Amino acid sequence: MSKQGSFAFGEKGGSAAVTAAGAKSGSSSRKATKKKAAKPAKRKTARKAPKASTPAAKRPAAKPAAKPAAKRERTRSDATEMATKQRDISVSEFFAKNRHLLGFDNPSKALLTTVKEGVDNSLDACEEAGILPDIRVEIHQLDETRFRIAIEDNGPGIVKAQVPKIFGRLLYGSKFHRLRQSRGQQGIGISAAGMYGLLTTGKPVRIVTRTGRRKPAHLFELVMDTKTNDPKVKRDETLDDWHKEHGTRVEIELEGSYRGGQHSVEAYIRQISLANPHAAIEYLPPNPSKTNGTVELVRVTNELPPETAEIKPHPYGVELGVLMQMFRDTRARNVRGCLHTDFSRVSGRTADDICARAGVKNTRRPSEVTRDQAESIYKAIQKTKLMAPPTDCIAPIGEDLLEAALKAEVKADFYASVTRKPTVYRGNPFMIEAAIAYGGELSGDDSATVYRFANRVPLQYQQGACAVTKAVTGTDWKSYQMQQPRGALPVGPMVVMVHIASVWVPFTSESKEAVAHYPEIIKEMRLALQECGRRVATHIRKRRREADEAKKRAYIEKYIPQVAVGLQEILGFSDKERDKVVTNLTDVLEKSRKL
Repeated sequence: MSKQGSFAFGEKGGSAAVTAAGAKSGSSSRKATKKKAAKPAKRKTARKAPKASTPAAKRPAAKPAAKPAAKRERTRSDATEMATKQRDISVSEFFAKNRHLLGFDNPSKALLTTVKEGVDNSLDACEEAGILPDIRVEIHQLDETRFRIAIEDNGPGIVKAQVPKIFGRLLYGSKFHRLRQSRGQQGIGISAAGMYGLLTTGKPVRIVTRTGRRKPAHLFELVMDTKTNDPKVKRDETLDDWHKEHGTRVEIELEGSYRGGQHSVEAYIRQISLANPHAAIEYLPPNPSKTNGTVELVRVTNELPPETAEIKPHPYGVELGVLMQMFRDTRARNVRGCLHTDFSRVSGRTADDICARAGVKNTRRPSEVTRDQAESIYKAIQKTKLMAPPTDCIAPIGEDLLEAALKAEVKADFYASVTRKPTVYRGNPFMIEAAIAYGGELSGDDSATVYRFANRVPLQYQQGACAVTKAVTGTDWKSYQMQQPRGALPVGPMVVMVHIASVWVPFTSESKEAVAHYPEIIKEMRLALQECGRRVATHIRKRRREADEAKKRAYIEKYIPQVAVGLQEILGFSDKERDKVVTNLTDVLEKSRKL
């Protein structure tokens, strides 16, 4: 048995007794134990005994040993129990929990996104109906963090039966399935804004709409059931005295934050005016007494953008799975007819060539085409030379209107704008426009201001993740007489505006804040920026030459009279001869300077 030592405090009188027990191999003798106990003073202890005067009652009682915590029993689910927990997820329920995907991730951004979605819908409706847009945006501050936003337009109005579906259901719209330029694409924006208002304030969306002078206006108040993605109408009335002959007014109450600066509502409204010079916009800020009052942006032109046509998908932009689905859904009787009627830029002869190259009979029923045959047709399409898709489906702003809009908003010395020819990415036609305002009252010490637009809509956030920013920073601005740090925006008194118009803009997220980095798109943007840069460089060089000429002219005007005075003193010229010398020297130097 090994050696052990123990120390114990006496229970009475407070004296300490020190005991030691030692064990050796074999039996222990009592005598040896007594000898060790008789000499306790010689043994060194590692711990001092308490004083004898300390009463036992004042000493802290020993803490009882803690009981071990009982282990929590874990229950495992079997397959049957797991099956009972499965259920469908509504699209509105998903976005209610992930509203940051739609641009409602903070109060200030939520307020701006609501205005953006309402204005986009108004502009689309007016243009589709052939009406010059008159839009009014109001922001009323009800509390420190609560606002009521109202967007009113003079559009064609909305049919009564469609109002609850448009404002109370996500992914409901008319633009998703057609290839045609439009601001909205997914049928989410305005209904998502109403959903956010309902989640943050519990207040319904209020809509007033009227479709004609002889028809009554309808007032709706509705909410969205996020579990079923269905609207619930709380109020449905007829208004006889609404002041507009046709149009729509939407009011949403929400939790938000109003701020100024680059991402303010006023800055967004002004950018909307740049890309939509045919629109007249009136903006009422929350505190008009503290600001400049109502902001009125007049229309620059009375001409609407050209009407866009709907096109069919181009074969180059169709993937194999989509092609197989089109074969199953087509109304054509054979493969040749499907390729000719369901796609753009495919003639009957081209369809025959594709079928022959794929080794598939052109008379075969599309529904009977196997997966291997569909893949052969898909590969044959990629090897067949096809015309680019038609471009009457997109409507650019135009070089003249771009410059006119910039001149109305930005005070500069020089303006340049370029509209590129249409081109294609993944079978989708698109067009790039760029414009630059340089000099004037713009700051020369800061980086250039970049305005990004997609289908005439300003992009406010995620600038660093956007193809527009990549194209601007990837352009060598030093070649165009401007300063530029490596991998950054150019520095100087400059505003850069880039616009992409397409039937389907490849946004990076549902909030539509940045354009994806497609190489074809970035290339076109750089070419447009380079063309504008060359014009700006010509302007800069011209201004430098003018400055040099002014400097030389100042030297001539300063020193020639002194030379004439010196000649007068040396040669004894009269004042008349001195003045003639000044005139002759000035003419000679002016001619040599111009050469």
